[in-house]
Amino acid sequence: MAYSIDPIQDNCYPGTAVLINKLNIRDEAALNEAQTLATYINASKLEQHPLEGVFDFAHYKAIHYFLFSDLYDWAGQVRTVNISKKGTNFCPAENIEHQADLIFDRLKEQNYFKGLPHDEFVEKIVDFYCATNYLHPFREGNGRTQRAFLTQLIRNAGYDINWAEVDGDLLMIATIQAPQGVTNLLQQVFLGQILINDNQ
Repeated sequence: MAYSIDPIQDNCYPGTAVLINKLNIRDEAALNEAQTLATYINASKLEQHPLEGVFDFAHYKAIHYFLFSDLYDWAGQVRTVNISKKGTNFCPAENIEHQADLIFDRLKEQNYFKGLPHDEFVEKIVDFYCATNYLHPFREGNGRTQRAFLTQLIRNAGYDINWAEVDGDLLMIATIQAPQGVTNLLQQVFLGQILINDNQ
């Protein structure tokens, strides 16, 4: 929850950086713990029963709602404030819907990356990862939503990924580098973890 935002403490309890939540938890550490548990449970459900959709922005938002609706009234809704994190400024709030249309229309035009050889598929996933990371459409929970959506997208194309085997620290470094145009580390992370799905 270390986002920097324009309106001070937007969506937070007065005088705190704690997001207003359905459980009325007003301690940041306690909310982080509750959020981790709730989203782990919901992500596990998604793993067993993927959310139906056509890999458009509505599908993306529905995944966010599924993961976070136990905690936040605004789950699945596009943020209304500008945010940044670790020196990265994300898409201005007023541009999110337009940028999302471009990103997900392009995904559809490319047939959701189906039928691509491994290296080319990884390149497309890296590009899509960078685009949706810049979009960062939600007030909180962008990374978890992105990973859940990518898991479904990757499996839909006949490949697979196990996020538990992805080095989280390496992925974070790669994600910070990517907006500067340095994507080789991100490419390396995905090359090693995206595999052909033998069950398809």
